[in-house]
Amino acid sequence: MGTNMIPTGDELLRFLPEMILAVFAVLVMLWESRHDEHGERRGMPMFTLIGLALAAVATVVAGSYQGLAFSNMIVVDSFTTFFRLLVLAIAALAVLTASPFLRERKAEGGEFYSLMLLSLIGQSLMAASNELMMVFIGIEISSISSYVLAGYLRDDKRANESALKYFLLGSFATGFLLYGISWTYGLTGTTNLNEIAAILGNSDIAPDKVLTSAAAALILAGLCFKVSAFPFQSWAPDVYQGAATPVGAFLSAAPKAAAFATLLRVFFTAFEPMSDRWLPLLTAVALLTMIVGNLAALWQSDVKRILGYSSIANAGYVLVAVAAHSTLGVSAVLFYLAAYSAMNVGAFAVVSMREQTELSDFNGLAKRQPLTAALMTVFMSSLIGLPLTAGFFGKFYIFQSAIDSEMYWLAGIGLLTSAVAAFYYLRVIKAMYMEPVADDAPELAVPASSLQAVLFVSAAVTIGFGIFPGWLLDWATRSSGLLR
Repeated sequence: MGTNMIPTGDELLRFLPEMILAVFAVLVMLWESRHDEHGERRGMPMFTLIGLALAAVATVVAGSYQGLAFSNMIVVDSFTTFFRLLVLAIAALAVLTASPFLRERKAEGGEFYSLMLLSLIGQSLMAASNELMMVFIGIEISSISSYVLAGYLRDDKRANESALKYFLLGSFATGFLLYGISWTYGLTGTTNLNEIAAILGNSDIAPDKVLTSAAAALILAGLCFKVSAFPFQSWAPDVYQGAATPVGAFLSAAPKAAAFATLLRVFFTAFEPMSDRWLPLLTAVALLTMIVGNLAALWQSDVKRILGYSSIANAGYVLVAVAAHSTLGVSAVLFYLAAYSAMNVGAFAVVSMREQTELSDFNGLAKRQPLTAALMTVFMSSLIGLPLTAGFFGKFYIFQSAIDSEMYWLAGIGLLTSAVAAFYYLRVIKAMYMEPVADDAPELAVPASSLQAVLFVSAAVTIGFGIFPGWLLDWATRSSGLLR
């Protein structure tokens, strides 16, 4: 970009997905203004999906024009393209899940889809950021929209409570992040990731290691909240339980994937020269996150809370691959995030079919809706990590990366906690197949066609990448070139 600050055509192409999302977010809000309180809104989900599809096409186009943009604040590479496409796919599934859920509760509005599109802009920026202040801007765009989405059901007290908790704790974590960024700038004189790495890697001009380690720890603390890692994980089950179920599906996958993209980009680029200092801390966080998430899930009786603690545990598994600090580890992160997104969104889609989400409400589901129960079994089996599912290969690659990095004890504990996790996932399967249906159980409606599409697509991805993982692993490997 020249000194006249006029962006070139290539730079605009690299930023095209975010521009498309912004345009459609505004158009959806304008569409909403044309409806009265009881106006017809059935076209909004389809219009939103068109925007997501165009953004996906723009992402592929932008991926063929790789490089830096806007004074080196944004970088488009295969890593960026992978995460942009991932969050767009998650959002498409969330939109299809949300439409019948909100319509049934007479709560469908253009602001819901607009907020989701705005949140995606932040997540795409997080994946593409090559500058700490751009990271902060992307996180805030994503987070503010997510806070509002969590409380979208305004008449639901649990939704209001979850949004308030999410906002307060998120603001607290953002303080850590911004404080760490300011320390980094004060120590290095720059917020560009590559320039920070160059300064930290030069012993003649590198700042004090203790202060730099403190800055990195503050940034890590802020990102740990975003991925729901210990000790900043307490918000996840409360928010997922209180928020509308499709919102929980979206929040458990898309912002988490974008946050992991940011963590990898920042620490494997800017703070790579001092990896010997932050890797032990990250390893401890991975260990405690796996243990806390899985043990806490054992005592839950609400399926949404089980999935919330499961999300924490799975963040721990992903952090194991990050702590492996290798190209295989980065590939395992990308593979597992894609696999986890499919199986988790599918599980939330099944949960969205019920008014109540207690485990007992799933009793006898196999007799009442055998196909739905079978699909939920696929998702639970993948979360356990059983063979022929994407979750199996995801965990296999994660633990293989830890073993290759000679972190045998961490891989061993990960395997043990996976065995513990099988207990609470199997409780859901047991309820569906072995528990009798309550006499006063309400009749179950046939799932809407859009919801059926989500279930079948999620199951197809979960099984497909479990039987044929090579394509996704190859893509993840090509997109994992952060370590030099």
